[in-house]
Amino acid sequence: MTTIDQNDATRRDTYESGMNVRRDVLGPAHVERSLGQVTEFSRPIQELVTEYCWGAVWTRDGIDRRTRSLLNIAMLSALNRGHELGVHVRGAIRNGVSVEEIQEVLMQVAIYVGVPASLESFRIAEAKLEEMKAAGEL
Repeated sequence: MTTIDQNDATRRDTYESGMNVRRDVLGPAHVERSLGQVTEFSRPIQELVTEYCWGAVWTRDGIDRRTRSLLNIAMLSALNRGHELGVHVRGAIRNGVSVEEIQEVLMQVAIYVGVPASLESFRIAEAKLEEMKAAGEL
C-alpha cells in the first residue's frame, strides 16, 4: 500500500467514524433524510462535514458529547445559524442534555452575545423541542 492508499484508507475510516457519530447524535432517520437530499453539487461539503466535523472532531476524547452539544448550541446561536441550531438541539437531547440545560445556555447567550440572538435561538429551540415531542422523541 502506498502512502496515498494509506491516506485514502485513513480518510475512509475517519468518514465512517464520523457517519457513526452523526447517526448516534442526530438519529439515523435525520441523517438518512439529510443524505437523501445530497446532490452532486452538495456532495463535497457533506463529505467534508462528515469526515472532519463528525469524524475528526466529535470522536476526540477531550470533552464528552454532552459538552460538545452545549458548546454547539451557544456557538450556533452566536453565529445566527438557525437551521443548524435546530439540528444540534435535537442532538443535544439525544446526548442527554436536558431542556433546562438548553435554556440555561440560551440565557448565557443573551448576556454574552445579545438578547436578539438569544430570543431567536429560544424560538428555534422551542420549535424543535415541540417537533420532537410530537414525534415521540422527547
